[in-house]
Amino acid sequence: MLDGGELDVLTGDYLAELTMLILGRDRLRDPGLGYAKTFLRQLETCLGTALDQGVRIVTNAGGLNPAGLASAIEALATRLGLPARVGYVEGDAIERPDALTANAYLGAFGIAACLDGGANVVVTGRVTDASLVIGPAIARYGWGRDDLDELAGATVAGHLVECGAQVTGGNFSFFTELPDGGRRPGFPIAEVYADGSTVLTKHQGTGGAVTVETVTAQLLYEIGGPAYLGPDVTTRLDTVTLRPDGPDRVRISGVRGTPPPPTLKVGVNNLGGFRNSMTFVLCGLDIAAKAALVRGQVEEAVGRDGLEFTLARTDHPDASDTEAASALLHVHLRDSDRSRAGRAFSAAAVELALASYPGCTLTTLPGDATPYGVFTADVIPQDDVTHVAVLPGGERVPIAPPIRTAATSEDETVPAGAAALEGPTRRGPLGELVGARSGDKGGDANLGVWARSDAGYAWLRAWLTVERLADLLPETAPLSVRRYELPNLRAVNFVIEGLLGAGVAASTRFDPQAKALGELLRARVVDLPADVPTGAGR
Repeated sequence: MLDGGELDVLTGDYLAELTMLILGRDRLRDPGLGYAKTFLRQLETCLGTALDQGVRIVTNAGGLNPAGLASAIEALATRLGLPARVGYVEGDAIERPDALTANAYLGAFGIAACLDGGANVVVTGRVTDASLVIGPAIARYGWGRDDLDELAGATVAGHLVECGAQVTGGNFSFFTELPDGGRRPGFPIAEVYADGSTVLTKHQGTGGAVTVETVTAQLLYEIGGPAYLGPDVTTRLDTVTLRPDGPDRVRISGVRGTPPPPTLKVGVNNLGGFRNSMTFVLCGLDIAAKAALVRGQVEEAVGRDGLEFTLARTDHPDASDTEAASALLHVHLRDSDRSRAGRAFSAAAVELALASYPGCTLTTLPGDATPYGVFTADVIPQDDVTHVAVLPGGERVPIAPPIRTAATSEDETVPAGAAALEGPTRRGPLGELVGARSGDKGGDANLGVWARSDAGYAWLRAWLTVERLADLLPETAPLSVRRYELPNLRAVNFVIEGLLGAGVAASTRFDPQAKALGELLRARVVDLPADVPTGAGR
């Protein structure tokens, strides 16, 4: 990014719910840690280039210890003989004696204060991902708390670039249509303008692509209803307009903002206990009976509490090789007792090798248990958080909370049309007409589905009901599912509550972050409207 063309600010998003748990465990071992050490290693090779080119760096790699990372950067700059001025933001840590980590998602005005104070490197702890982009825009254009539409536009820009190349063709449903087949997508650039509009692009000559569809895909990632809550503004995603603006350029405009909620989201991580897994290969005939035998034997050996069995029917009838003829039985154990979840469990599984079903074999060696975490989300009044920007000279600047807030009720879910459109149909995978992007938010999953044409959207919004989703993805049937429509994006978004249990770190689901859920849906064979063409178009 530094070598490829013009740049004002380079951002780095290092934090996720799982990352905060990992950093919390690091800090238990050493109170001086708690930040992303990889950032320091990366910075060593590029800090000089950034300073030479006048590019400012804004990152949330401070994690649980932004002051510690800021000091480490200053020491690195001194060692390299570089004149770096480092500012940092603190105040996100919430006192919770019963929690490993508890951090409020701060907004962007602390970042802006550090930049206004002369910092060329800004480190934060837990801020919203979009704040890394909103902060520099505030500093550049002097936006205030009441510039809600501008803040909302920058929020969309920040949401788009937070996952790097995922908006330029990475993880894209139609990757085979990209100029380079998706081999090496370039990183995105958000050109944010004074009115809050943005052009999303990338450096010339880099791979992947920036199209309305690649941008749509990332807009749908890990969202809920059209009201996208943030600490500085509530962004209305149903007002976003996307238009081509030249090769590898998409203009984002029309975004409207309303006052933020009076509360901040708080991410809380706790150690939930210990876990272990073993996988049995079941080959050939009597798969269900073989799985039942293993279940009974394992339960007798270690007890039933905390055991979970998942049978993946990957076997094919009359297969000519072992792998194609085999199913996989995944056995998980979670327990507060490390010894029971450790070798006592994995050794008991291996000891069945000569005394269980015919052809018994496992894919895993016996191993010890590992700790797992449980993520929960809470809220705290904005007024209860002390948000502080620490400038390069050490001056501490308090960041006042927003004066104008508004309690935002949950968006109305939208049922599909009364009936699907009439007309001739053909059988085919749903993905011939739609793209999808899915992801995790704590124990919930989101699944955004967009149509490639206006005609496709008219069919999609009438056809893809919550009930039909339950038929296509049976694991969603017993869960509460919220459905929203985003007509400007020709998309519908589903929020599937509880699909991931206690969150990524505790999930034993085969796809624990629901990243593949959208592709599973696209692979389902359904009755498609014969008169809706495949491919992108109006």
